[in-house]
Amino acid sequence: MSAPTHSSAASPSYSVLKDVALWRRKSLTATILIAATATWTLMQVYQFHFVTLFSWLVMFVLASAFLWANMLRLFGKQDTLSLSDLELSEESALKMAYVARAWLEEGIRLLFRVSVQEDWFMFLGAVTGLFLLSYVASNMDLLTLLYIGTLTSTTVPVIYNENQNRIKSSVDWLRVKCKRAYEIFDERAIQKIKRRVIINDENEMKRTNEKKAQ
Repeated sequence: MSAPTHSSAASPSYSVLKDVALWRRKSLTATILIAATATWTLMQVYQFHFVTLFSWLVMFVLASAFLWANMLRLFGKQDTLSLSDLELSEESALKMAYVARAWLEEGIRLLFRVSVQEDWFMFLGAVTGLFLLSYVASNMDLLTLLYIGTLTSTTVPVIYNENQNRIKSSVDWLRVKCKRAYEIFDERAIQKIKRRVIINDENEMKRTNEKKAQ
């Protein structure tokens, strides 16, 4: 059996996430929003604990499966009860492993793009985003933060998709302004400091050479 390629394993996952974020799969996106809202409401408003909710969910699944199996036996369809369809095939396991690897590699590439490459706009954007995230996270719990992230991921992409040209033009304008501001700062401050350091080093070397000559 040939192993799935990198692109074939990663592309379905990206396409599903994109479809969910852009509401192309409305039933799936609505289910995620309803589940997230119900979980946040039960745990934050009604103060239920995670273990309690998880236990109730498992009990509901077990009761539903028990009733379903007994209904099949009652109607003489017990031959349809089989666990073979519940097995995780080797191909599915390999695909999940390749998808996880693709996400990890993409995260590493993003880290190096932000930190190593000389793109000050991307670096400042990443630092600012992380600072805002840390500030917001310090004022709320993890569940609320995840819930806000879920709502944002299902609303912001749609707004961006509808106003893509305007947002891109604004971002390009801001990028040019930031680049120009950095060039001015580099010319008026950083380069002067470098020249002063070089001049001081040269003067120090001259004084050292004069002392040695004496």
